[in-house]
This record gives sequence, structure tokens and C-alpha cells, in this order.
Amino acid sequence: MSKATAREAFLPVCRQDMEIRGWGELDFLVVSGDAYVDHPSFGHAIIARVLEREGYRVGILAQPDYRSPEAFLAMGRPRLGVLVSAGNLDSMLNTFTAAKKRRHTDSYSPGNRAGRRPERATIAYCNRIRQAMGNIPLVIGGIEASLRRFAHYDYWDDAVRRSILVDSGADLLVFGMGELQIVEIARQLDLGIRSGDIRDVSGTCWMASERDEVWGESVELPSFESVLTSKEAFSEAFRLFYLEQDPIRGKTILQAHGPRWVVQNLPARPLTTPELDSIYDLPYVRAAHPDYAPEGGVPAIQEVQFSLVSHRGCFGACSFCAITSHQGRIIQPRSKASLLKEAVLLTKMPGFKGYIHDVGGPTANFRHPSCEGQLQRGTCRGRDCLGSKACPKLDTDHSDYLDLLRAIRALPGVKKVFVRSGIRYDYLLDGEVEPFLTELCEHHVSGQLKIAPEHVSRKVTDLMSKSGKEAYLEFAEAYRRVNLRLGKEQYLVPYFMSSHPGAGLREAVELAEFLRDTGLHPEQVQDFIPTPGTLSTCMYYTGIHPLTGEKVFVARSAHEKRLQRALLQYRDPKNVDLVREALERAGRQDLVGLGSRCLVRPRGVSPGGSVARNRVRQKEKRERDDRKKR
Repeated sequence: MSKATAREAFLPVCRQDMEIRGWGELDFLVVSGDAYVDHPSFGHAIIARVLEREGYRVGILAQPDYRSPEAFLAMGRPRLGVLVSAGNLDSMLNTFTAAKKRRHTDSYSPGNRAGRRPERATIAYCNRIRQAMGNIPLVIGGIEASLRRFAHYDYWDDAVRRSILVDSGADLLVFGMGELQIVEIARQLDLGIRSGDIRDVSGTCWMASERDEVWGESVELPSFESVLTSKEAFSEAFRLFYLEQDPIRGKTILQAHGPRWVVQNLPARPLTTPELDSIYDLPYVRAAHPDYAPEGGVPAIQEVQFSLVSHRGCFGACSFCAITSHQGRIIQPRSKASLLKEAVLLTKMPGFKGYIHDVGGPTANFRHPSCEGQLQRGTCRGRDCLGSKACPKLDTDHSDYLDLLRAIRALPGVKKVFVRSGIRYDYLLDGEVEPFLTELCEHHVSGQLKIAPEHVSRKVTDLMSKSGKEAYLEFAEAYRRVNLRLGKEQYLVPYFMSSHPGAGLREAVELAEFLRDTGLHPEQVQDFIPTPGTLSTCMYYTGIHPLTGEKVFVARSAHEKRLQRALLQYRDPKNVDLVREALERAGRQDLVGLGSRCLVRPRGVSPGGSVARNRVRQKEKRERDDRKKR
């Protein structure tokens, strides 16, 4: 394929590309905070290709110069409208760490270079588009818009901000994945309907001037002005919002912002399997745009280029995760035929070495709705399917997923199929764990399996809506037993989180002792980041669990967060002083000493190999031997 032909396989990114196609104007301009990667793991590519399938002329303006209104006119004024997304991540999360320090890299930008998108990218882009194009129909979407659709707490401002629909000045906000919404919005715009009059599309938010403009049954949240001044009102607003995020049983939601109202229609219905198949069958190039080649390409493509998305949605209910409010709880699976077709396509791509890197979704081993009847009645209001305790009606059948893995690994040219997107081991434990683990360990693990218990304190895991340490230990034993039977030396790599709401120093010490007793040495620990729109973020800001009303301890100071993190990595020599301080504050000086159960040595005692330490260990051994004799 020539360079010119390769470029033509992508959607237009400049006026010259339009001219090659004979286009005088675009129907839609898609503006993205990510570099243009034409792959179904990138939202801008999916939305643009869906519109292309519907017969619209679409161009992509990726990472434009947000300081210049003229940059947004590079392909002219589109006929129907501009669609704006900050990218696959919230732009503030993309830019700043949990410690609010600026990140030095950006895997969604060419050359892994940070600084190619603005902070609060959706708002910044919309401001420039309004300057350049005036009252053109303007629609925002993507994860940043989706999770900031009502008044929300912003960790980086440490303040409550208005709905992003208000601050951006957009006409419509698309929340969720967006394919159904954008096709209907495009249809109405093409019929000549004003963007401000498009109010009947599920999965969208719009602005009303009067409360009476909202018809039918609805739920009114406490106003922006109320949640700005009252944490109790903020918690109640989140509770009301959270309970209605279902496309079948949910209600219209509205929230006053001054004299106007942000109105959320019902979430978009789940895609059928044929509809989801058709989206992944669109003519993606499955590569970054060739313009980025001189800078080394776009790193984010590397992890997903040879991976398969088997479904959307998640019923895991993790409090710190935004999937519930974005993709929803109802699983939407692709067909085996669609996935096999894509797998065959991957085997023929340049650079394929025989390895499918992943087959999964938000949670790999969720391949069907959590119970029968959800597509008719919706998910249960106020009840988790899995969470910290599984529902008795939970369907734990894994046969479909195993059949899928078998079929993919049997394809010519496929050497190995990995499962890397994470499994919910507690979901496995509620079913037949060993048959699944046997196949997983024999064929789909290469040395390590990553799982995410996150914490072990029951107080914390309940607030996270995660299973407790007993489930982890049961799974770890089953994993050990299966690998022993298979004659394989493979390990679990558990991920843990520090400073989640509910976790104080006492709970961090409990986790550190668990790590000591199990011999785990976490090299990486994730500090909790309060991202917009999650239940955990509501707890972090208010100190209240919105669904129960209970008070929740929150570690707020940067120093206390460092102490918790140090406890989880107490073996690291650079953390010695922090660990001592944390143990003293927690009243656990018994863990400072030379004994085998101590986490850190006393001040003034040199590390490792000291005569004193050896004497303590010999004494402990004698005491153990004496107890055994007795």
C-alpha cells in the first residue's frame, strides 16, 4: 500500500484530505483531545465511523491548538454540527496525578508527549468553536462530558463545579457510549430541526429555561446552588442520580442551575448483539494516523491493537469506578462469530506475532446479563448484582466465555490468547471455580494473573463494594492448587489501593500486616483519585455514604496519604521513617522492632543482618519450639 493510499484509508484530518475525496464541506467535524487513532477502542473513531456508515461526511480534528479559534476552521464550517470530546480519559485525570502533580507523559498523544491538550478540554474546545463558528450546533460527549453532566465535585479544584453542559455552552450532551444517540441527533439535524429543540433522544442532556418544559415522571435533584453550599444536599443529589441510571426503569432527572435546568433523559437502551457486532465491523484502519509516525506514533494503540472487546457494561458495582454511570450495569455481548472474524483480521495485520493480548471488557469474565429478565425490567433499584456480596440470583455460568476463548485460540496463526482486562474472582467463586481456573491457567495466563482485591479491611471493602479478604484467600488457594496440579509456576499479582474513603491508618496497618503474612510485595500502589461521577468521590467530598447516610472517614491531607502508601510498601527502605510515624500514630508500636512480625526496625538499628535481629529471631524460634513440645 502506497503512502497516499494508506492515508486515504483514514478519515480526513485536513482540507487536502477533503479535496482528495472531492468534498467541498463536511457534515460533521469531530474534535478530540486524543490523537487520531482509527481503532474501535477510541471513542472519536467509533462515532466518526458510525456517522460515515450513515452517509455523512466526517472529518477529525485531533488535538487542535486550543489557543486559536482559527485552528478549528482548518476544514471549514461543517454543514450540520461539531462534536467535541476530551478523549478516552477525563482531561484533568490525564494531566494530573493523585498528588495533583502534572504528568510528564500522555500515551494518547504522539510521542507520549504531555501538554497536547488543555485542562478541561471539553470546555476549552467549545469556547474556541463558539468564537470561530458562532451558533453552530455543538454536541459534547465522551467520558469527561458523561461523568460531569450534573453538578459535580472536582478534585483538582477541590470545589463543586456546575454541569459541564452549562460551562461549555454546548447545545446537547451525550452520555454513555453514544452510537444510538449520535445517529438520531444527526438525523434530526439533517431534517432541519434546531439543535436547541432536540429534546427526545435517550442518553442525552439538554437545557430547559422553565421547569414546566419537562413532561412526564421525573426526579428533581437539589439545585447547583444547594449542593455548592451543603454536603448533605450534594450527597442526596448523588443518591437520586445514581438510583435512576437504568434505561428501562429509570426516570428523567433535572437539576436547577440558576434560572435554568439541566435535564437528563433516560440512558440509551442497551445495544443488541447484532448492533454491537456492526460497530466493530466498521472499516477501521486499526492504527494511528500516519502523520504521527515522525514522532514515534501514539503509544496507547500498543495495548489494544491486538486485543478484542467481547462486551460492554459491568455489574461489578465498584464504588470508585465510573462504568455504572457510563456503560451501565447491563452486559451487552458481541457474538462469537463477530469476535472470531475480528481475531482472524488481527492475525493478518502487520506486526502480529501470534498473540491476542486480551479478550474482555470492563471485566473480562462478564459475558451475559447478571440475571434473567434485565432487558425487560431493568436492573434492581438500590441493589447490587455483585458488589461486596453477590445477589442470590446472580448467573455465574462461564461456559460461553470459555467456549469463546477455545474458539479463538484454535484459529490458525494464534499462538496464545491472554486475559488481561481483569477478572472478578469473587464472581468465579460463586460458581464452579476450578474448571474455569484450570482452563485459564493452562491456556490464558503467562506466569502472572493480575487481580484487584484493592484492600482487605472489611470496613473499606464494603465501602468499595468489593469482596473481603476471605474471598481473595480462597481464590489464591484455588489458583495455587490448580497450578500445582498442572505443573505450572504461575503467580497472582494483586492490586491494592490506599486512602480510599473509610481507610485510615488503622486499616492501612491491617493491610500491611496482611501483606507481611502472605509474603506479598506490591511494587505499585494506587492512591485513590476522586474522579468525577463516582460513588467513592461523593464519599470523599462529603464524608457521607450517599446510599446509607452513614458517616465515612476520609484521609484528606497529603501527608496522611503518604503514610498509608508507605505502610503498603513498608519493605522499601526509603519508607522507613514514614512507616514508623504511621505505626506510632496508629498506636501500633508493637510492630516496630526486630521480631519477624515487625514491619520496621527501631530507630538507630542498622538494616539487615544485625546481631540483635538474629538474636531476636533465635529467641522466637526457641519459643515456637517450646510451644510445639508442650
